[in-house]
Amino acid sequence: MTVVEEKAEPRVLRFPEGFRWGVATAAYQIEGAATADGRMPSIWDTFARTPGKVHRGHTGDVACDHYHRYAEDVALLSELSIGTYRFSLAWPRIKPDGSGPVNPRGLAFYDRLVDELLAAGVEPMVTLYHWDLPQTLEDHGGWTNRDTALHFADLATAAVSKLGDRVRTWTTLNEPWCSAFLGYGNGVHAPGRVDAQAAYLATHHLNLAHGLGAQALRAGGAQEVSLTLNLTSVRPHDPGDRHDADAARLVDGLQNRIWLDPVLRGHYADDMLALFQRFDAAGAILDGDLEIISTPIDLLGVNYYQPALVAAQIGAPANLAYPGSEGIIYPDQGKPTTAMDWPVDETGLTDLLVRLSVDYPGTPLMVTENGAAYTDVPAGDRVADPERIGYIDAHLRAVHAAISEGADLRGYLAWSFMDNFEWGYGYDSRFGLIYVDYATQRRVPKDSARWFSDVIRRNGLE
Repeated sequence: MTVVEEKAEPRVLRFPEGFRWGVATAAYQIEGAATADGRMPSIWDTFARTPGKVHRGHTGDVACDHYHRYAEDVALLSELSIGTYRFSLAWPRIKPDGSGPVNPRGLAFYDRLVDELLAAGVEPMVTLYHWDLPQTLEDHGGWTNRDTALHFADLATAAVSKLGDRVRTWTTLNEPWCSAFLGYGNGVHAPGRVDAQAAYLATHHLNLAHGLGAQALRAGGAQEVSLTLNLTSVRPHDPGDRHDADAARLVDGLQNRIWLDPVLRGHYADDMLALFQRFDAAGAILDGDLEIISTPIDLLGVNYYQPALVAAQIGAPANLAYPGSEGIIYPDQGKPTTAMDWPVDETGLTDLLVRLSVDYPGTPLMVTENGAAYTDVPAGDRVADPERIGYIDAHLRAVHAAISEGADLRGYLAWSFMDNFEWGYGYDSRFGLIYVDYATQRRVPKDSARWFSDVIRRNGLE
């Protein structure tokens, strides 16, 4: 008698019905066409041309030439079954000097892009600001100037008036922490200023810009208004040590709560207000501002890459990315790292999503960026990237665990759709699911792109 063993079907770890799958990009990182159709310089154009600021002097002048190749890129999105494409608008294309009239040629590009996406069955998700402030506004103080927040609201009005009939989900700002603390605090991002007071002024004015932008989007008929923050789990090196716990609380304030509290609770926490006061920036917080900032949102975007580990150490200088954080160090986490030396620890994403659902209930969440840079080497028509597949797989399991623990998570967007200009790291750091040969602009889907496409089609993981 012959026994025939049936091969068991693989178990699928499924995500909720209607879960939104997609990828994300940003205008300066992929568009190129830096002077086309009336676009004027942004702070990143200026910063990238400053010697020593960007790896090997790379700029976004050409990038992935998406401005001219968008139809090819949208076809790739469709081929990979990408449901949602999150992209940003270039402020200096739409309002080249930041505050003047709309440039119809610049806005027309996004009109064409949205139509192309919808025709391909891909839902557009628009971010109004992903760091490319028009240089003319920076010349007048940039985010340290309250007027910049008002000009941002005008940008929101112009964009939603043109695209709001076809775009459901709108995001005001992407990662304002980077704009404020990397742009004005330690200067490693544009505009490259090192000024603690400027960092706190920028923080409040970015929060205000979000609120004003949210109101403008609502007035323009936007269906879904969101904000995207780069958040993380901040952990004390020794949870039982009071000083380490205090250090973690402070860094959590500067990374997470200084954005979450005003938007979702309508106030700054006392420890954050003390820092505004210490650096002579509290005067920027005017009566009525917090009511504007806390304009209700429909979705909170979460960008997650790594957790933070902190410890107290007497005499340690402040990390300029966290002005006022003297006496704190950041021990090695003892984890594997990406090509950018970022520690890989997906448990931080589960912890973060559950914490947000507990501390800030009632606001649906979406992972709007998550991914990793690795050294990718093409071999003919194939780019094998097993480490990236492992990274995303682990983080998707962390996402599923958070949902199982009650997190109201509505979707996951991988960073990034394609290799691109990775800010200060230039073009050598590759995050993309699509490999870009910058010399020829040839696109090659990596193994991770095909794998992610399969995940989307089955709405789950084996």
